[in-house]
Amino acid sequence: MTPWSASVITLFPDMFPGPLGFSLAGEALRRGLWQLEAHDLRAFGRGRHRAVDDTPAGGGAGMVLRADVMADAIDAHWPLPDARPRLLLSPRGAPLTQAMVRHWAQGPGLALLCGRFEGVDERVIAARDLVEVSIGDYILSGGEMAALTLLDACVRLLPGVMGAAASGDDESFETGLLEYPHFTRPVDFEGHTIPAVLRSGDHGRIARWRKEQAEAITRARRPDLLARREP
Repeated sequence: MTPWSASVITLFPDMFPGPLGFSLAGEALRRGLWQLEAHDLRAFGRGRHRAVDDTPAGGGAGMVLRADVMADAIDAHWPLPDARPRLLLSPRGAPLTQAMVRHWAQGPGLALLCGRFEGVDERVIAARDLVEVSIGDYILSGGEMAALTLLDACVRLLPGVMGAAASGDDESFETGLLEYPHFTRPVDFEGHTIPAVLRSGDHGRIARWRKEQAEAITRARRPDLLARREP
């Protein structure tokens, strides 16, 4: 069986695997449960200085990644019929959700393009079928940190990566709710004790308590999630 495969085009390939080389993702990488390649966009730059960007058409601040440079990199590293989705990490992209992560984790892998500067020439986005994805409503220096985040979210769902397959079933967003509170030893911490229901041994009561807590936390912090769950 072919391992789940990630390919990243970036100006900073040395940023990979970065944190993905540690913990669950790193162990899975060493065990061959997934693969990662990072490709240097600068290798496709133009001229003596390997330029990858130019001034924006119509004027304005900053620089824009060139369509021809990006297209050459994509064609070289993701030639058709590569079936992996081609994602451009971009603040104007569709917000990343757990449903998207789970869908991609069940596929062959991902091809990720890391933007920089003011953005990417619009023509290459259309010409190479890039899907823009955002990890949040804020601006990063480039797409690399977003790519690392997205990959971590996917890799942890791959078969064999987490110790128990069910360990992610009740996590935030998997059920449309934020996760319920967790407790462990010691029973008493600075005058605060573990709720009695969690020490009762009554699994039915515990399940109901956890559901109630998850709904209350979601209602207080993310009412938009509850609104989506309502018919």
